[in-house]
Amino acid sequence: MADKQESYPIEIGGVKRDLRLFEIKPGLKIAIINILGDAELVQVCAEELGKKLSNIDYDVIVTAESKSIPLAHMLSVVTGKPYVILRKDYKIYMGDAILAETVSITTGKPQTLILDEKDIPLLKGKKAAIVDDVISTGSTLEGMRNILEKAGATITVEAAIFTEGDPKKWDHIIALGHLPIFTD
Repeated sequence: MADKQESYPIEIGGVKRDLRLFEIKPGLKIAIINILGDAELVQVCAEELGKKLSNIDYDVIVTAESKSIPLAHMLSVVTGKPYVILRKDYKIYMGDAILAETVSITTGKPQTLILDEKDIPLLKGKKAAIVDDVISTGSTLEGMRNILEKAGATITVEAAIFTEGDPKKWDHIIALGHLPIFTD
């Protein structure tokens, strides 16, 4: 008989989920939130983040591909603000794109974030809200910051469903909650 998978319970706006714990290296586990396909959770997260962002001045929502795409989309619906997705693979139609390197905790490998040339005018001279599902090490966040700086945008807020790790490191992030790191 298989062992029951370890999990960590969360609740956002009355919606409850049990996040599976995943070992990223021996003796270290993190709770994995995957909002892809979970329309109910995406909607409540967007509504709750929208409330927290309601008094902040920004023109456009920016996120990195891929798990945060539904959040950015629904946050756009809730707030009426457009959104831009920083891609992870370059396509020839992206033209003279802007790139930044990053390393995500969940992949452990270098990744490239790419701003499509067509989206540069949406950011140049604009106020941006960076949005992500989880901010853990800050690597993806740093990559997004680098791209927005190169595109001529000003970052006015950084937000996430959850922060993770040392909560003091993320006290400037608007988040719906904080996930602990699990050690043996």
